[in-house]
Amino acid sequence: MTTTSRVPAAVNAFLDILRGSPTLSNVRVVDGPPAVNLSDRRILYVGWQPDTQMAVTLEQDFNAAGARSRDETFVIAGYIEARGGEKTMSVRRAEAFDILSAVETALRATDAAPTAPTLNGTVLWAHLTAGDLSQQQTSSGALAGLNFALSCHARI
Repeated sequence: MTTTSRVPAAVNAFLDILRGSPTLSNVRVVDGPPAVNLSDRRILYVGWQPDTQMAVTLEQDFNAAGARSRDETFVIAGYIEARGGEKTMSVRRAEAFDILSAVETALRATDAAPTAPTLNGTVLWAHLTAGDLSQQQTSSGALAGLNFALSCHARI
């Protein structure tokens, strides 16, 4: 069977990397849109961001004459949420960026995980490329939300 897209395998590999990261062991990693559960204080969503229906955006094009293979570039949407009972926003903001730092670290090649930057071989490369911070005070305390983009390039 011909591979039409590397997106499904890449999203699955990204989730596996995040769930296997020791620095994210106290963060709930969620595949796709959330169910309503406000009891979790540290959540990382893959393939979902608030206020959008897009999980992944992708583009494909021929990589050379002859149409034997194609290049695929895509962006996996992600969202980090840190909430707490107190009203100190700086604590929640720092916590959200600590989680993002753990994501970035999990995507770096190490002796233990040499294929992490390729999402375990599913893409040629993947890296964090964008983010947006939102902050709000709720009746249950401060909340920091951080949208992020994981940009990927693959050959199919």
